Amino acid sequence: MKMTEDIRDKPTIRHDDVIGLNFINASSPYFFRRHFRQGLRSHVMEILKRADVEVENNGTTVGGVRWFPRARPTHMLRIFRTRLETLAGALAEIERVKVVADYLGPEFIAASSEFLVDYHGPEGTGIMLCGVQAYVEGEILDPWNLLDAVDLLPTLYVGLHGEGERSDAHQARWINQARRKSAVFINKIKQMIAEVQHVPDLAGVGNLVVRKTGEIKLVDINNISPVAFTPHIMLDDKGYPVCDKSIEALSLIESKILGRPIDHREPIYRFFLDSDRKRQAALKEESFYRRRM
Repeated sequence: MKMTEDIRDKPTIRHDDVIGLNFINASSPYFFRRHFRQGLRSHVMEILKRADVEVENNGTTVGGVRWFPRARPTHMLRIFRTRLETLAGALAEIERVKVVADYLGPEFIAASSEFLVDYHGPEGTGIMLCGVQAYVEGEILDPWNLLDAVDLLPTLYVGLHGEGERSDAHQARWINQARRKSAVFINKIKQMIAEVQHVPDLAGVGNLVVRKTGEIKLVDINNISPVAFTPHIMLDDKGYPVCDKSIEALSLIESKILGRPIDHREPIYRFFLDSDRKRQAALKEESFYRRRM
């Protein structure tokens, strides 16, 4: 069947769209389902075993009781929407992802393998960037939910642990562990900013997940911004002030998750959290959301 619309332009895609791609084996034992967290820069699809989807749809009987367990992804497939004009540009995108992965390490980023394909679309062939990423189970860490929170960790603890696992002593140990790991995550982000002047998108809802083991995982690696100490507020290709908002998000994570005030003498906080600059960034953010309405 001839493709009539470029998959990168579709607002959402389904299993049939994925298996219709020229580089996907339609007879594979996997089913592709749209993940509930979608980014502006990529389609995000769960990779599920067909056998697990069958059980989800038809149910299974355990101990005389029929139940319908939801199929869990083995991995995630990301299809980047950005059109890449040259191989050099495509490799530069991959290199930025590698830099973030090198700084955060496997403990704090969802492992991902990026690959380039020759996409056959309605307008001919061209380079497409995709990625197969490890599935990370956990609770979303939304920095903007931290604005009025005194301490979000007890809420995250309850969401991550079943009633049979929970106790006051266990919660206290988990919170201490989560704080130690979060401090390492924050320091790695700061080191990346200081040494290579880049920051991943920490501001987007769903970009960060807290695992049951207590560490923060970066799961959205599509938007990595340069960090420049200039009066001009940089916008990404969609018009969002990702650098400024990511550093603001980092400050919220540090103050609310670690339970300590940030040091405004730190260069990144002194510069990007200046009250006038924050107002300018907020105006840019409002403009971004107005355009999307």
